[in-house]
Amino acid sequence: MAQIEIPRTQKAAVLVNPGKGLEVISNHPVTQPSELKPGQCLVKMHCTGVCHTDVHIAAGEVPHGPVPLVGGHEGIGTIVALGPAEGGVVKVGTRVGVRWLCYACGKCELCRRGKEAACESRKLAGHLVDGTFCQYMVAWSDHVVPIPDNVSDEQAVPVLCAGLTVYAALKACNAVPGDWVVIPGAGGGLGHLAIQYAHALGLKVVAVDTGDDKKDICLDLGAEKWIDFKQTDDIVRDIVATCDGKGAHTALIVTASPRAYEDSVKYLRTAGSIAVIGIPGPFVWSIPVALILRKSLHIIGHLLGTYQETVEALELVAQKKVVGHVNHRKLEDINDVFKDITQANVVGRTVIRLQ
Repeated sequence: MAQIEIPRTQKAAVLVNPGKGLEVISNHPVTQPSELKPGQCLVKMHCTGVCHTDVHIAAGEVPHGPVPLVGGHEGIGTIVALGPAEGGVVKVGTRVGVRWLCYACGKCELCRRGKEAACESRKLAGHLVDGTFCQYMVAWSDHVVPIPDNVSDEQAVPVLCAGLTVYAALKACNAVPGDWVVIPGAGGGLGHLAIQYAHALGLKVVAVDTGDDKKDICLDLGAEKWIDFKQTDDIVRDIVATCDGKGAHTALIVTASPRAYEDSVKYLRTAGSIAVIGIPGPFVWSIPVALILRKSLHIIGHLLGTYQETVEALELVAQKKVVGHVNHRKLEDINDVFKDITQANVVGRTVIRLQ
């Protein structure tokens, strides 16, 4: 194969001053093939998704790596170079996905127990190391995921964080076909994918959000019931009544609303599960211990998913059982995208083309 020419500089959206958004610059350095370490690869990025976590990082609300730091953590691209002595599943020319968890050691206790997202040596793209808001990114060969040939870049990229997170959370909650799952924030980036993954797993969905545009997309995607939280005077009552009068089996909370957490313990049936995904800022969740005991509730803090679950989540996209609703924006618009996400004005998922 002819040697691929790699530019010295690139366009990238970079965190320079936490709390002041990202700076889009045109001369950010590109790591050259000769500079790659064993286990690394250089990916020419095609596109990237934008996640609420990116907003928290840019705002300086969570600990992050040293600045300047390239943001973003879900991207699709083609491998253009490999570090020394590399081989295995991927090679130059392979189209791959880069996940938030871009490296895990595979050897610590957490990795051995299938909790690689909490690996003691983990590297998180756009969070602890440079991420996907760029044209060329350094990734780790054993952790990029080959993309099925019949899945487009735009359909694959939302799966690498949003889709994977909700798919793996549904599995972690041990939901079984026929169960009721409530999804607060159902019309957003994670929520609209969660509806489809739940439907593919045989679950019945109560979609909770607000606005006619979100109502239409949630029902079109297969939700059995829509509840507009701004138009009900008792959301707990409405959810319990919808779920056979007994309450839901699972609450998959993908919104950053404190109220969504407070309500969930009230509408869940006995032995119900709550998947904690959305991050409502400094909110502290107070739950009566007696209620947890009486209802035998399971509260699951969920962060991303495994490599295998990524493959499974992508396969459901390849089978056309999950189709992302995608909004196209430019990298220069990144701070406007952050504002739209913060104000819950985004239906579906935002994707940015990088080439």
